[in-house]
Amino acid sequence: MEKYENFDDNIYSHIEREKKFNYLLILIFSVSLLLIIGISSTLGLMDISISEAYKIIIGKLLGIKSLVSGINETKVLVVWDVRLPRILAGAIVGSGLAVSGAVFQSILGNQLADPYTIGVSTGAAFGATIAIFLNLFFVSHLLPIMPFAFVFALLTLYIVTNISKSGGSISSSDVILSGIIISSILSAGISFLKTLAGEQVGAIVFWIMGSLSARSWTHIIISLPMVIVLITIIMLNVDELDIMALGKTEANNLGLDYEKKLKKYMIISSLLTATCVSISGVIGFVGLVVPHLVRMSISSRNRNVVLMSALLGGNILVIADNIARLSSSIEIPVGVFTTLLGGPFFMYIYIKRKRGITK
Repeated sequence: MEKYENFDDNIYSHIEREKKFNYLLILIFSVSLLLIIGISSTLGLMDISISEAYKIIIGKLLGIKSLVSGINETKVLVVWDVRLPRILAGAIVGSGLAVSGAVFQSILGNQLADPYTIGVSTGAAFGATIAIFLNLFFVSHLLPIMPFAFVFALLTLYIVTNISKSGGSISSSDVILSGIIISSILSAGISFLKTLAGEQVGAIVFWIMGSLSARSWTHIIISLPMVIVLITIIMLNVDELDIMALGKTEANNLGLDYEKKLKKYMIISSLLTATCVSISGVIGFVGLVVPHLVRMSISSRNRNVVLMSALLGGNILVIADNIARLSSSIEIPVGVFTTLLGGPFFMYIYIKRKRGITK
């Protein structure tokens, strides 16, 4: 009897240690994101110290004029109106795409699932491209990009899920294959619109390649509440993701309506993706790489995976954007940079998964 009590105590102490470790990591990721935001505000052609950057950010956010009063007005303008919106956009997009990828991987039970491979990102991009094209040639008042991205992201999801249904249920491998097919078709549609755009094609091309350049506070005000609300909904119901990860049969046996919940989380993740794509263009593989890194090295529980993916995704995309804009005299779109890094990682996961299946 004493042996079993010691065993229970060991399990309990192990769980407590794991909780403390995860809380520590969440704190580290949160602090590192704040530090990276401040440091990134100092990077660029104008020489701005880190103390000046933090004084500008804190002073403007809290309305403390005394912190900003002794700093050159040009520096204040550069940090607050030029650099900070871009940095915050990177943090928002990185967090949103990473959480979206974490949810897709969990509900489909497939490490290769993410907004990019499923086709939702391309669908949102196609909708946004239509809005940009109409703004260039056919309408006098600018059409908002976000509603077009939402509509086409959900339409793409609807088409992909209907194509991938096998025997009335959705197959995860078929979802990815269907997503790749639909992405190819939509990519061709984007190329067609680029051709029709003629000399104005640059407005579409740079956006499609994924860029955080020239982001403004308007983008932050629109996207931040959406991303916070959608991630909060996921976190409030995150235990359902753990149950769904067990598979359809187990989930139904435990009293969870698998098909209903699957549609719910796919719609939420698609809206999250569309929000990100509408302000940054297509930034691939963040949703694939970040959740996989968390699951592989830290935790497989979705409560930890979702929250840590949000924080780590924000960190990674802000750093990637800094490298993309500072590594060359010509700015490299961050979407190109993430694809160059994420593509090989995708192949690694695919090969590893294939070997695991064949053993």
